[in-house]
Amino acid sequence: MTLDAFIIGFAFIMIHLLANEVIPSDRIKRLKWFSFSGGLAVSYVFVYVLPTLHKEQIVVKKYGDYFTMESELYFIGLIGLLIFYGIQKVVRKAQLQDKTHKARTLFWFQIVFFGIYNMLVAYTIISHNVLGIQAVFYGIAVGLHFVAVAHDLWREYADIYNHVGRYVLAIGILAGWLLGVKVELSPLIDSIIFAFISGAMILNVLKYELPPDDEAHYLTFTIGVISYTTVTMSLKFFFQW
Repeated sequence: MTLDAFIIGFAFIMIHLLANEVIPSDRIKRLKWFSFSGGLAVSYVFVYVLPTLHKEQIVVKKYGDYFTMESELYFIGLIGLLIFYGIQKVVRKAQLQDKTHKARTLFWFQIVFFGIYNMLVAYTIISHNVLGIQAVFYGIAVGLHFVAVAHDLWREYADIYNHVGRYVLAIGILAGWLLGVKVELSPLIDSIIFAFISGAMILNVLKYELPPDDEAHYLTFTIGVISYTTVTMSLKFFFQW
């Protein structure tokens, strides 16, 4: 296990255990914090996730006649988005109908699903051998994404999240971390996993990390987008990421 992989895995685990401790309690500061982190996350999707998905699509073309449309992985990403959106929709519907017992039961299901999501994200990052300064910048974006998701889950049912939920999410990170270090899957399977979580991540970024209009701080959001994009694109240009 490389030092980079250890640090990334440890940082992601601690994020889920302590996510709500790092979010400012002051409302204005909190809104600016989420706007800035949302800007970073949106930038990450456009400068890393989508270009990498395109590269992975090129990789799977090597597997012959099974992949001929140049869009198979995008379809898998769409499936990931639909599955996560469907789960969240069912939970929200039960909450709106004030079916407390059903909503809490479904929330457990949502927690488990996010645990699997965390596992696949952690596996993808570790298995792709993201190292050095590249690991720092991608780790920051994904880490802030995890904080936003964790905070939103905590706001739904703080008792479930604090007592059990955050540990389920942390275990998901640990499982993906160990999988990425110990297991070597085929490039095709790796590409399919990346495509699936890309769709789910795009949904979660737009849903959890873009504040509603009445809570958004546009200037801070713009600073987050421009700063992260500028630095990342510069490093891509100079170091051929």
